[in-house]
Amino acid sequence: MKIVRFNAGDTPVMRKEHPCGGNKFRVLRTGSDVRIVCLTCGRDVTVERLKLEKNIKNVMPAENAE
Repeated sequence: MKIVRFNAGDTPVMRKEHPCGGNKFRVLRTGSDVRIVCLTCGRDVTVERLKLEKNIKNVMPAENAE
């Protein structure tokens, strides 16, 4: 399994869309659980790191993010 590196402030783009239609999230906190917020609707979600890593398509670093 490929290890995906990301830090707080990065913007992961997910493979599947959030129910609101957005697929970009902002990382708020990292650890064994990762706290992310949807950039489309503002929903705050805490997800297990392994589950999140499987669903990430790519990561935009904080300096290149919107």
